[in-house]
Amino acid sequence: MAYPGNIALRSGRGRGILVATVLASGMAFLDGTVVNVALPTIGRELGATVAGLQWIVTAYALTLSAFVLLGGSLGDVLGRKRVFIAGTLAFAATSAACGAAPSLTVLWLARALQGVAAALLVPGSLAILKNCFRPEDQDRAVGAWTGLSGVTTAAGPLVGGWLVEALSWRAIFFLNLPLALAAVCAAARCFPADQGEARGIDWRGAALAAVALGGTAYALIEGPARGWPRGALVGAALGGGALGAFFGWERRAAEPMLPLDLFRRRQFTAANLTTFTLYFALSAAMFLVMLGLQQGLGYGPLGASLVLLPLAAITLVLSPAAGRLAHAVGYRLPMTIGSVVAGTGLLLVGAVGLPARSLGSLVAGVVVFALGLGLTVAPLTAAVMAAVEERDAGIASGVNNAVARVAGLLGVAILPGLGGLSEAESGERFLSSIGAGLLATAAVTMTGGLVAWVGMSRRAPRVRAAREA
Repeated sequence: MAYPGNIALRSGRGRGILVATVLASGMAFLDGTVVNVALPTIGRELGATVAGLQWIVTAYALTLSAFVLLGGSLGDVLGRKRVFIAGTLAFAATSAACGAAPSLTVLWLARALQGVAAALLVPGSLAILKNCFRPEDQDRAVGAWTGLSGVTTAAGPLVGGWLVEALSWRAIFFLNLPLALAAVCAAARCFPADQGEARGIDWRGAALAAVALGGTAYALIEGPARGWPRGALVGAALGGGALGAFFGWERRAAEPMLPLDLFRRRQFTAANLTTFTLYFALSAAMFLVMLGLQQGLGYGPLGASLVLLPLAAITLVLSPAAGRLAHAVGYRLPMTIGSVVAGTGLLLVGAVGLPARSLGSLVAGVVVFALGLGLTVAPLTAAVMAAVEERDAGIASGVNNAVARVAGLLGVAILPGLGGLSEAESGERFLSSIGAGLLATAAVTMTGGLVAWVGMSRRAPRVRAAREA
């Protein structure tokens, strides 16, 4: 698959490529967070339990996690520009279906289809970005993409809170329609044409991954909520069996969806393990904090989202600078320090802010968490892409996105039940369960710092030689 590899980031075409990839991937990331602020309102209007609210988040994360690698493969085979545009249009259509959903069951189904659409557009975004720009611009482009995409993710609660209070929870889904249109127009105009590669697609691997994640998620959500009925146990067994079959198939498949040889590279493995811990904690924390602020402390959607406002501002400012820092000193130091700082912020929120009902401590914890997040995410993304050759950029991006989405899926599925949240309906017990879950997320995040310290190289990355136009 030929890409020019000589486009300047500051050129008009370069800016157009960055805008298209940021809008589309940011839109997909936004829907992973913006829904959290609307969950209590959706629960009241559609009659959802805590487990039902988990499924609103998990249905999206489940299909995105299961099919993001397949989306990367389809881009390689059919052409990344074509698959990116198709995925963005499908995302707009499924977002409209979410906004018009008349019942909880229809909303779950529409969210699942929305995740499939996101799986088509997300992996191609970073691969196109990486392969189109000049080598000397690539780290800056990835840093800008990470920072701006992170802002859309972090700004999700604020945007969602305003829309829910001013209009309706349905408006958070209709917001995607103009964003998708702008992304498609920019991509059609600025993306270079590509024809794809003549190779097979690992449909069996995709099916096994979907069964593995679906069975596991069902068991983790419905088991604690319903006292581990037979269906949850069957889901756990089915998910575990499919997971083992998936890795067995990927080892012997001629053209695997997940090339396991990539994990023989120490930096690639360490960066993805750190990704897992960070996004496990981030997704769980966003879910827990929003429920704690609204159902535990009585904040409205907009008031709760304002508490998380520092996430957007700090991520925007710090991510590009963190990308430059990693280019100068290496990935190890910012990823390690950032993970520890982020974990400290979650400790402050879970151990001090929520139990004491202290707004100052809550905001301080969010600020500290945002500083750690901003310091970690850009170097993390760049480290994954730098660990592989350019021909593997698409699959590397897909693997890293899959790891992040699986982590988010498991974070929302595991931690509420682990803290007893499914049984705790209100009052101090509810806040205690939220706090316990946040303390667990802090421990997971700090573990990611240890992984980065042990697994990442101390040396600054080398810039590859410029490619032929």
